[in-house]
Amino acid sequence: MHQFALNYSRPVQRTEESAPYIYDPELQLNLLSDGNPAAHDHALLRELSTTTSTAGSKTHFDD
Repeated sequence: MHQFALNYSRPVQRTEESAPYIYDPELQLNLLSDGNPAAHDHALLRELSTTTSTAGSKTHFDD
């Protein structure tokens, strides 16, 4: 028996996008290239709506 959903599933298409910030595991913050926290860049927040990373979501489902 072939599951109904498999008739319509498609492979995930990955895109090569990079965020203008990197995650610092020591500080547990996303940092800009100049070392400032990404959350302090209001223009970046307006453009991307968030600066969340996936670092916490692997261990906490309520991030």
